Amino acid sequence: MKKKVNERFNKATFSWIILALVGLLIFNYLFGARILRKSHEIAIISILINIMLAASLNLILGVAGQFSLGHAGFMSIGAYCVAIVLRNIPGYLGFALGIGLGLIVTTIVSLIVAIPTLRLKGDYLAIATLGVAEIIRITITNLGDLTGGAVGISNIERIPTFNMIYVFTIITLAILSMLRNSRFGRSWNGILEDEIASSAMGINITNKKVSAFLIGALMASVAGAIYASYFTIIQPGLFNFNMSVDILVIVVLGGLGSFTGTVLSASVIGLINLVFQNFAEERIIIYSILLIVMMIFKPGGFLGKEELSFRRIWKRGKKNVTT
Repeated sequence: MKKKVNERFNKATFSWIILALVGLLIFNYLFGARILRKSHEIAIISILINIMLAASLNLILGVAGQFSLGHAGFMSIGAYCVAIVLRNIPGYLGFALGIGLGLIVTTIVSLIVAIPTLRLKGDYLAIATLGVAEIIRITITNLGDLTGGAVGISNIERIPTFNMIYVFTIITLAILSMLRNSRFGRSWNGILEDEIASSAMGINITNKKVSAFLIGALMASVAGAIYASYFTIIQPGLFNFNMSVDILVIVVLGGLGSFTGTVLSASVIGLINLVFQNFAEERIIIYSILLIVMMIFKPGGFLGKEELSFRRIWKRGKKNVTT
């Protein structure tokens, strides 16, 4: 037991913790010194939320190999649950209860969706999950006063701060990384490489696929709750097909199976949005050019399946010392 703890909490893990804390301190200094303005804070928070969404989709798509286009639907569940609860129970208690309600509803919906649809593969699975996301959006639109219909809900109490969202993002990445490196992760990777061989080894294919889909959906629900409470206004139209595609683009651009690649691609796209925020049409053209260039010169994404790893740096340091 002690050996396992030491393996997980090593120099590489400690380095990532220090890097995350340094990043938080730098951002707080830049905001406190007013080097970064409110518009920059909004852009950075958008990037952080996109990282949570894209990393959770990367678990489904890049680690477990399931092509899902329903992430916007699960995000909307979390967003509307926290908005409805905060309308009746304000403050941190309402925010926590809203996230909890979103997780419960997301669990029920994702299980109803996952068990029958994850027997499908490729394009068929993508179409099925896209249909589910549209069903969720249309259902929200037709719930009347509860969800505000097509108008949505406005004047939602703002609970999350920058520090809170930053910590949520780091925790999300840490959980997903630990899952990928766990026994579950090895099972998912085996299914991704060869389902027949994995089944022959005694792995329950359906259960493993459902577990990956469920975890990814729950992470998307939490990201949706944070989005709703920070931006204080939501509408069903925000969680449409385009939202799912935007998340998918971040995953593909960063590299399927690479969470650090997801962070890198979300940051690049966020910076493009910030620089060209007054040029909506030109921004779409830049997206298209960026994707075309990536598909030609780097089809696996920024990092492919690789991760930026402190462990390699420490190993190289040891080799240099010994030589």
